[in-house]
Formats: sequence, C-alpha cells, structure tokens
Amino acid sequence: MSRYILSIDQGTSGTKCIIADEQGRIVSKFTEPLKTTYLEGGLVEQDPEEIYTHVLAAVKGCTDAFIANGGNIADIKTCGISNQRETFVLWDKQGEPLYNAVVWQCKRSVGVCRELETRGLKPEIKSKTGLLIDPYFSGSKVIWLYQYHTKVKQAIDAGEAYFGTVDTWLLYKLTGGRQYRTDYTNASRTLFFNLESLNWDKELLSQFGLENLNLPNVQASASAFGETDFEGILPSAMPVNAMIGDSHAAAFGEGCFEKGKAKATLGTGCSILINTGDILPDGGEGMVGTICWSTEKEVHYALEGVIVSCGSMVEWVKNEMGLFTDAAQTEAMATAVADNNGVYLVPAFSGLGAPHWDMSRKAEIYGLTFDCNRNHLVRALLETIAFQINEVIADMETKGQVQLKSLSLNGGMTGNRFVLQFLATLLGKQLYHGNKDASAMGAAFLAGLKSGIFSDLQEIGVLIGEKPSITPNIADQYPHQVFEQWQRYVLNSLMN
Repeated sequence: MSRYILSIDQGTSGTKCIIADEQGRIVSKFTEPLKTTYLEGGLVEQDPEEIYTHVLAAVKGCTDAFIANGGNIADIKTCGISNQRETFVLWDKQGEPLYNAVVWQCKRSVGVCRELETRGLKPEIKSKTGLLIDPYFSGSKVIWLYQYHTKVKQAIDAGEAYFGTVDTWLLYKLTGGRQYRTDYTNASRTLFFNLESLNWDKELLSQFGLENLNLPNVQASASAFGETDFEGILPSAMPVNAMIGDSHAAAFGEGCFEKGKAKATLGTGCSILINTGDILPDGGEGMVGTICWSTEKEVHYALEGVIVSCGSMVEWVKNEMGLFTDAAQTEAMATAVADNNGVYLVPAFSGLGAPHWDMSRKAEIYGLTFDCNRNHLVRALLETIAFQINEVIADMETKGQVQLKSLSLNGGMTGNRFVLQFLATLLGKQLYHGNKDASAMGAAFLAGLKSGIFSDLQEIGVLIGEKPSITPNIADQYPHQVFEQWQRYVLNSLMN
C-alpha cells in the first residue's frame, strides 16, 4: 500500500497544497490565490479568516484532484505546513481575530524600531534573537498595535490576547482551538525568541511591555503538532507532523542538511539561507541568525541574508513603467543588448536589506542617457538581482566564517536563464537549479520523517537526487566589472 503526504505551503500571494508520494514525487497540486491589502503609510494586511478558508479551499482542490486521478484519500498518512514567516495574527480567548493579519512587508513600526534603538536594545536583541531591529520582523509591529490599537492593548493587558505566526493560527483553527503551537523556525522570526535557550525570552518581552501576551508552545519542526480533518474535507483526522517557515522549508526541500549548503529563493524578495550546523552564527550587522530546521534529535542553525526587492522590482517595472507585459520577456530583452550601457539600479524600493540593512534608502537609477533603451534598463534590473545575491554570499563567507559548499536556486525568477548564468559567472561557482515547490516539499519531507515514511536524511537526500546545474563562464569578466561599479553606486547611495 502506498503512503502519501499532504503538504500546505501558505504564502503571501496564495496557498499551494500538494500531495507527495514515498518517492518524493508530487502527484497532485492545487493553488488558491490570496488577496493582500496595501494601505497608506506602508501598511500591509491580510484577512486572517480568509487565509484560513483559502487553505481549506487549496486542500479541497488538491484532494479532489488526487481522488479524480484514482488516489485513495485513506492513503494520505500525515500533513506538513510551511508558511509566510513574519506575518502574524492576534486573537482573543474566543478565537476571534483582534486585528487583521499584519504582513511581513508592512512598515508601520518604523517609529517603534527607532525607539527601541534609542533605548539601546539593539545589542541585546541581536545577541539573543539573532535578528535586527526592523519592521520586517513581527515583534515591532505587535508593539505598534499595543501602542495604537485600544482593543489590542486591552486584550494584552488582560492576558487575553494570543499571538501566532501563520502556522500557529492555522493549527489553532484546524484543531478547533485545541492546539496552540509553533516551531523553532517561525518563533525565531518574532524578536521574542532566544536562539540559545530555544524558548521565548521573558526579559525581552518585559522590555517590550508584552509580558502578558500569550505565546504558543515551541517545538521542533518535525514533531507532533496535533490532528485535523480539515473541517470534514478528510474522512478522518490525520496528524500534523511538521510546521516550518517557508524559507527554511525550502532549505530542507533543497537538501541543505549540512554546514555550508545554501539555498536562495528568488521570489517577491530573496531569502538566502546557509546552514551553519550546530553553531549559533554571528553574521555581523547585516545578516540575521536563525534556525535552519530541526527534528526532535537535532537543531541546525543558519545565517540568512534577506534581500527586500527581487521579483517585486520586475513587477513594478512591468506595471508602472510598462517596459514589458510579461516578466518572461525580460530574458530576451536582457540578451538583446551586449551590456547594460552604463545603466545601474540601486534596488531600494523598500529600503536596502542584507548586507546593508538600511530601510530609509530609496531606489535610484544611474547612467541613463539618450543612447540607452528599454533593454538596457531591463538588463540593469536583472543584473541587480545577481549583484545582491553575490554581495550577501561574500558577506556570509567573510563575516559569518562559513564556506559556501553549494547553492540551490528556487522561486519564480529561476525561470530566467540570463539571471542564473550571470549569477553563476559572478560567483564563479556551479549553481543548482532547485525545485519550484521546494517549500512544500520541505514540509512534506519533515512530516514524512516524523511519521516514519522516510527513515533518515540520507534517504531524503537520495530522493531529492541530482539537480540541473549552471556552470560559470570563467572567461567572462564583464559581470565582475559591472558588479564593482554597482557597489560604488550603492555605497554612494548609503553615504548620501
């Protein structure tokens, strides 16, 4: 009898549900889009109930397709969940949301972050949580809601507010409020979690004024979280045996099981995660320390470089400048010209992420002249994606003191061969074309590991198998030359 795994990948723009078999092959897949609301002042929100109902719709669509293709739903033995990480929900003791889900992109807490820095909390927060004081992470936005939203403040003060990243919210809803849990990776994105003790940091919570906030129990990514029948979609309840943040799930799904193995997810932004083994990393000012993945037997740490603008830049140029109608056209446009003709882009559309981490910066275009055309601008746009990744990897190797062994690339932008070849040549390393469903597969592999479908990491590594590679063009010096010029423009932007 075949055994299958249901895996949910709840992302910013939608929810993907897959069913994978014992050979690590996806046999059914369904995606349900999700609406995001963008408000004045950089506020970004989603409807918590809509996140949940869309997850149910994705599960229903995926299982219906599985059954239609001859699958037996009783053969699905376990479930894993990966999720957009820093997005969070606050709810009351009745399970009703106190406010909309605040999305990781939201910038409402810039002032709160300045206040925390003024209070001299930056070194303590970095040493305990591995994170920087930035609106990107959940904690500062919880503080903002506490300060400016009366209903939230009253609930927190009364000890009746419950915090959860999206995984926790989904688990709570899927189990009818019986389970209130999260995993180490999601907890590590909140500003509340101590990487050394692997628990919530009471001292930080007290300094934030959030000592009365209810927080979920924290456990390994591959462990028992509860059971659900997805509100009757399944004939009986199945165990949820994995929960993990989507970027970390992608690292596991790409086989980053040992120190030095890394993945880069090229999506709206770009997350570069490198496994640092059992060593708690210190990547300096521009990198964050985090949990890579965990089982009940071991915990692997990681350094992460968060690039704020990646695919979002391409979408902005498409929608606002109208230089192309489909992102897929950019590859041909970039290769239609021999070089960037002196055009460079500083990609600070939402500030600069790693390794500079300056959220006050604005995007800039340098070098435009009358002999430039749209292809040069598009080429500069794509080159900038590679420049940012190269800069982060170099910083990881020098400040983080971890040598890159391999880099797997996944996400929407990996369909662009110009970006992949340019990056491989710039890094001077062979790169690997990863799995576009890496996050969903990472959660599936972890759930399968906990449930006994897979025996160990070695078996999973065999199932992941050899990946298509991209070989650097060592003789091509152009990427190195333009990278040096781009760095000068970035540094000039930072100094002004």
